Amino acid sequence: MTTISLEAVSKHFGAHAAVDGVNLEVKTGEFLTLLGPSGCGKTTTLRMVAGLEQNSGGRISIGEQVVSDANENFFMPPERRRLGMVFQSYAIWPHMTVFDNVAYPLRIRRRSAAEIKDRVMKALSLVEMDPYAERPAPALSGGQQQRVAIARALVFEPQVLLLDEPLSNLDARLRTQTGDEFRALQKRLGITSLYVTHDQGEAMALSDRVVVMHSGKMLQIGPPEEIYRRPKSRVVAEFFGSPNVLEARVVNAARGENGLVTLDVEGPGWKGSARGEGDYKPGDKVGIMLRPENMHLMGDSAASMTWRGEVVSSIFRGASRSVSVKTAAGALSLDTTSFNPPEVGANVTVAADQMAAWVVGL
Repeated sequence: MTTISLEAVSKHFGAHAAVDGVNLEVKTGEFLTLLGPSGCGKTTTLRMVAGLEQNSGGRISIGEQVVSDANENFFMPPERRRLGMVFQSYAIWPHMTVFDNVAYPLRIRRRSAAEIKDRVMKALSLVEMDPYAERPAPALSGGQQQRVAIARALVFEPQVLLLDEPLSNLDARLRTQTGDEFRALQKRLGITSLYVTHDQGEAMALSDRVVVMHSGKMLQIGPPEEIYRRPKSRVVAEFFGSPNVLEARVVNAARGENGLVTLDVEGPGWKGSARGEGDYKPGDKVGIMLRPENMHLMGDSAASMTWRGEVVSSIFRGASRSVSVKTAAGALSLDTTSFNPPEVGANVTVAADQMAAWVVGL
């Protein structure tokens, strides 16, 4: 069952198309993330669903109800859409207590005092903030304020929860912890959630599906692991981390299972195999993506995909070390153990598992 539906939705600011013909369905109970760099249209898309922006084209539905249809000149205001929203700034009122912040959406809906007390304490209990109900909002940490913002968004039992980069103001450790806690809460409640972030790690850890956006368009949608391992374009591949993309020429192509094609390829000083989607023929030029964590150093050339080169940098990152090796195919980046690193200037052999090689456009 679909809770949110976008049909050919666009948003223009003058001649600029901030969102350009987006078609999207968010399933009931799903956690779907809009991911992309600044200016890609993800926040504008979220704001159109919320009713904070009016779409220039297309139709938006929530549940069985159309909430905005540009062709029919119909627009439902945000307060009638049964949506909860958590902003990047949390929007916590400093002159109110925790209880009063969470109670506000119920008070403006003129609910009874008894109902307000019951619902507020239940919402605070969900985010483990009920002991802080009478605490002044400014006395909370960033992580606690974020929990209060989520409780306030949930207190009137919205049909959909919208979140606009709600973790971006937290430090790295608290961001991971709070994100994991929220994901567990979302799964427990089964509430449909549309989330916006530019953080790739956050999107992969939290989402059922991810939509990668660029220049107002959807480039790819799917489960996080599928997008990470099987990007449909070089733009998508390079948005997730810093993959190696090697130029190669197709030697042979064979159609395999699940619509995938296996290519025998060769590049400057190396050859191997890679999988991909699409139609290729011998002689075609392709890009082969290999992520740094799928490459390693070895003492000989026994592996089927290897490159010989010189270590030009080695950066300590705690649990791992980022190593760059200059080869005939170009500079290769790989992640290796932080213990016993190769010295800069050493001649090494870099190897990769062919199953990790994926074909992307040049």
